[in-house]
Amino acid sequence: MRKLIFGMNVTLDGYIAATGDDIGWSGPPDDELFRWWLDQELASDLTLYGRKLWEAMSSYWPTGDQQPGATPAQIEFARNWRDTPKVVFSSTIDKVGWNTRLVTGDAVAEISRLKAEDGGPARVGGATLAGAAVRAGLVDEYQIVTHPVLVGGGTPFLTALDSWVNVNLVESRTLPGGVVLARYETRR
Repeated sequence: MRKLIFGMNVTLDGYIAATGDDIGWSGPPDDELFRWWLDQELASDLTLYGRKLWEAMSSYWPTGDQQPGATPAQIEFARNWRDTPKVVFSSTIDKVGWNTRLVTGDAVAEISRLKAEDGGPARVGGATLAGAAVRAGLVDEYQIVTHPVLVGGGTPFLTALDSWVNVNLVESRTLPGGVVLARYETRR
């Protein structure tokens, strides 16, 4: 059975995007934070995307290694992004590329099926898709990178839950500038 991980950059008041889908509050990641995210991606065998996150990632990373000034870590991230199998959950997209397949049906049923397969960890991204996986009790680990900024509204890291989810802190460290990396495992 695969482990399912949900991780995002989050504001101190709990948003992954400010009003208007603005993610400018996180700024470009410094090298240490980018490397941490790269390490998390390299440890995963499968990535699950909701539509909005898919559109953001697929607009840049297919050619991210060819951008002027791309760092070695960005080059590695782009190559890994293209090579890692991906599943996009959307009823409005009709085409995907880059080692990706599209699912238009029941997301929770498909995530449950994928999680039951043998294989390395899978990552789920996008607040709506991840929220459905959390409510279904499918998420095993949360990776939360908290940035020292308050935005007052927008897209929350977690949508309303049906019940509490108890977690154990596995890792925590503070980067320069007050960014806090934290990993939590679901207590079962």
